[in-house]
Amino acid sequence: MSVATSKRKRLLEILSAWLTLGLLAAIATLIFLGWLADEVLEGSTRQFDDATRAAVHTFASPPMTLFMRAISFLGSTEFLTVASIIAIALLALRRWGREAKLFALTIIGASILNITLKLAFQRPRPVPFFNLTAPESFSFPSGHSLASCCFFAGLAAILSGRIKHKRPRMILWTIAIIMFLLIGLSRIYLGVHYTTDVIAGFAAASIWILVVRYVEIVLTRRRKLREQRASQLQAQLD
Repeated sequence: MSVATSKRKRLLEILSAWLTLGLLAAIATLIFLGWLADEVLEGSTRQFDDATRAAVHTFASPPMTLFMRAISFLGSTEFLTVASIIAIALLALRRWGREAKLFALTIIGASILNITLKLAFQRPRPVPFFNLTAPESFSFPSGHSLASCCFFAGLAAILSGRIKHKRPRMILWTIAIIMFLLIGLSRIYLGVHYTTDVIAGFAAASIWILVVRYVEIVLTRRRKLREQRASQLQAQLD
């Protein structure tokens, strides 16, 4: 067996492993989201939501509120739409066409998923803190949490695939995770969401990212298999 064939075989084994893990993770997260949604509809999470909202609110101060409002803006539709367009354009300019399409699919799908889930559950908003006006959309799940998780985690996944060294990848993922967690926390702090709304937003985003990743790995695996067969055929002809 040649070195090239051995490498292709190893790559296919890795892709198959990621395929299985991704599918299992998506199924597990979907089960969790279904359970959480059922608990929310039954009102079983109200005590947890009230307790955690009150606990987060104890840290309130004018500087903290200003900071949280700024962080919350980073998860808004306005900011993420502009940021996504810029990110897709930069990926396209670098001739990363596949990555640009994948990221666009992730963001568009996140928007559709958010709207669908909100209309499906129609959970009323809690009363916001700091005399803020409650958004007109439904509360479950948190759109800021869902969209920001898809944006930052999706971008980190794409960029880390191009980074060879482990340390920069870890730094990139750390920043991405901190960003969407802070955005989710800001929604609880400002009182415009229940804690379970934020958790559901992250869960829904994780499912969608895993599904997109699953499809990507399937397509990559098929392409590698075709390349392997073509290589074997060429070797036979030679």
